[in-house]
Amino acid sequence: MPDPAPSPRTRARRLNYKAAYDRPTIDAILDAMPVAHVGHIVDGFPVVTPTLHWREGDRIYWHGSSASRMQKRATGEQVCVTVTLTDGMVLARSGLEHSVNYRSVMVFGRAEVVEGPEAKAAHLKTMMEQMFPGRWDQLRPITAQELKATRILSLPLTEASAKISAGPPLDPPEDVTWPVWAGVLPIRLTMGTPEPAPDLAPGIAVPDHATDYRIG
Repeated sequence: MPDPAPSPRTRARRLNYKAAYDRPTIDAILDAMPVAHVGHIVDGFPVVTPTLHWREGDRIYWHGSSASRMQKRATGEQVCVTVTLTDGMVLARSGLEHSVNYRSVMVFGRAEVVEGPEAKAAHLKTMMEQMFPGRWDQLRPITAQELKATRILSLPLTEASAKISAGPPLDPPEDVTWPVWAGVLPIRLTMGTPEPAPDLAPGIAVPDHATDYRIG
């Protein structure tokens, strides 16, 4: 299937040469960063909530407490989900030419709730296995009360776009000889050494899915 044409909401109007609408680009950014921000309207004012998200095929998912006002108000309503990776600070020779190298995705649509404990458990398992392969079956089984207390929302990726900025500063020719350092300060997400829980029983080794985990 060809990628859908950008909608009026996803079409980039400023710096549109940085936009991408193909699914491989969108999927790669979504899969590289598990933290998303969900924007919606609550009692007439905008609210943006950070949360973990994951992708399953043509949909993205996020979860929270069933008692959460944000989760309740987002259900069935129009939302915007954004994901961003910051790759570098771009230092130019003038203040207004400074910028950021980044990869970002915006997804628009009406948030749909996942119904039923079996479906919710399956999606939560997928989230866990995508981040930490093999961990779900090692965990204490999820309870009926935990599933009841969890709300999972999703969006189709039918209205999504990416925007990517990369490379050195783009100073105008008349600024190139100005005697100040210019260039890029790369930003890399790195994982530190796993820190065991203070009450961890002796003899439990750090699993590969913890030492191998990467973001970005």
